[in-house]
Amino acid sequence: MEKQKQTVGNYMNTLTEDAQAVMAATSDVAGEKVGKARKHLAAALERSKEVYSQARDKALDGAKATDQAVRARPYQAIAIAFGVGALLGFLAARRRDNDRD
Repeated sequence: MEKQKQTVGNYMNTLTEDAQAVMAATSDVAGEKVGKARKHLAAALERSKEVYSQARDKALDGAKATDQAVRARPYQAIAIAFGVGALLGFLAARRRDNDRD
């Protein structure tokens, strides 16, 4: 999970840097349309930062809740994981058999 969080963070940083580069590159360009586009880009960039922060916080809260649930009932967690794995295995095998036909 840490690797995925870092990957998403890297993508967000790259997007932010690219958007800021576009804004800097067009700073000397005059025109109403360019000005509006810059304002929209700046607003979208701020909103994406907020959404990323909220998503990160929710994912962290979910991971903490899952950890607490697993620690409180480890045998139930193992049974659920086994059941889900068995179901996915059954569905994958069934799909593979259907693809052969």
